[in-house]
Amino acid sequence: MSKPQQPSYITPEQLCIGLYIHLDLGWMDHPFTFNNFKIKSDEQIREIRALNLEKIRYDPLRSDCDPLPPQAVSINPSPISEATAPPEPAVAASPPETAVQQWRNERLRQLHGAIRDCEKAFAAATDTVRDVTANLVNQPQHSREKAEALVNQMVDSILTESDIALHAINDIRPGKGAPYTHPLNVTVLALMLAKSLDMTAEDARQLGMAAVFHDIGKAEVPDRILLKTDPLTRVEQALLEQHCETGARMALQAGLSKQVASLILQHHEYVDGSGYPKHLRGEQIDFLARLLSLVNTYDNLCNPAHPAAALTPYEALASMFSTQRRKFDSDLLKLLIKSLGVYPPGSIVMLSNNVYGIVLSVNPSHPLRPYVLLHRPEIPREAPMVIDLRDEPALNISQCLRPEKLPREVFDYLSPRKRISYYFNHDQASARNPDGLEN
Repeated sequence: MSKPQQPSYITPEQLCIGLYIHLDLGWMDHPFTFNNFKIKSDEQIREIRALNLEKIRYDPLRSDCDPLPPQAVSINPSPISEATAPPEPAVAASPPETAVQQWRNERLRQLHGAIRDCEKAFAAATDTVRDVTANLVNQPQHSREKAEALVNQMVDSILTESDIALHAINDIRPGKGAPYTHPLNVTVLALMLAKSLDMTAEDARQLGMAAVFHDIGKAEVPDRILLKTDPLTRVEQALLEQHCETGARMALQAGLSKQVASLILQHHEYVDGSGYPKHLRGEQIDFLARLLSLVNTYDNLCNPAHPAAALTPYEALASMFSTQRRKFDSDLLKLLIKSLGVYPPGSIVMLSNNVYGIVLSVNPSHPLRPYVLLHRPEIPREAPMVIDLRDEPALNISQCLRPEKLPREVFDYLSPRKRISYYFNHDQASARNPDGLEN
């Protein structure tokens, strides 16, 4: 067996164009997109030397040339004497912004813009869900038409766009729409799975309408049951379970389709027969209802009525897979995990460079490379550093953490939310790696 290649080092003065180097620094400790790359300009050499490293690791096999010889480091005597030498400028001119820095700054602006757009769309959708659920009985046609418009817009966007990112939302109006974020979350998650399944637009619309109104029957369940913190009695549980049949009846009375009413009726059925109200099993349950039941359970684990019982997104998926998998369609459960990634939006993580962060969004096509908001105390929280891990091959997520495990200053900066909401936005894949950069 051949011996592993020993690392090769040079001094900063031996740098030249064509060398393939490795910067043994944290990602935020240098201005380059990647930690390892081939030098292509004198400007890159100047920026590397400005890091004041004593030595730099380089790869002879991936380099186009040898480093400058050590003797090239010595400075030749100048024919100009000290007396006639021009004085040094008092303040050195700031180096011009490099192409990498320009791209990085533009990418950050794009990500911030995508987050703002997503939060505005989420706020508008929350207002719509509040309106249609509050007025379904008294203004059924108005509620039905407004819900259809919202669902049609979401279906058209999600199913027709090539790349969609699922964002964890920081609601700019916390508390105002809290009772209505659950049906909106369930709708968004259900339609994200619909996209992954290549579902027809009509089936996706039926699924979306059922998701918006799936809990409408709870309007006739007493608050003392809905808000109770202790375990429900058998009588109270029976009253709660009636919300499925009540919701299906209300849907039909409001003019919603029979399919939507059927999905509302079955949204608490599980494939192992442990659900309600009919204790259906397997194929007895409509496929779309199996999907609705799955995403409804996931959001209820993340956002229960009592926040103290909430699981992190990571814990919710792990619990569903490890202890509840018999309840769900196995293919749909695997698809949910694949779509949300190992670290779903809202997860608190530590990166491989020991920087804390919170997962903002995930593209189902790249579930292991999410967008992450970083804890960088030197950067104002109002305009935080956000990175797309698809752009950072040298970085990865090393572990997932519960919020209470964070140092206090990190918790205050990242501001993890007790309730996690979701919305979608078009993924900005076209703005990714700048031309000519290697990883």
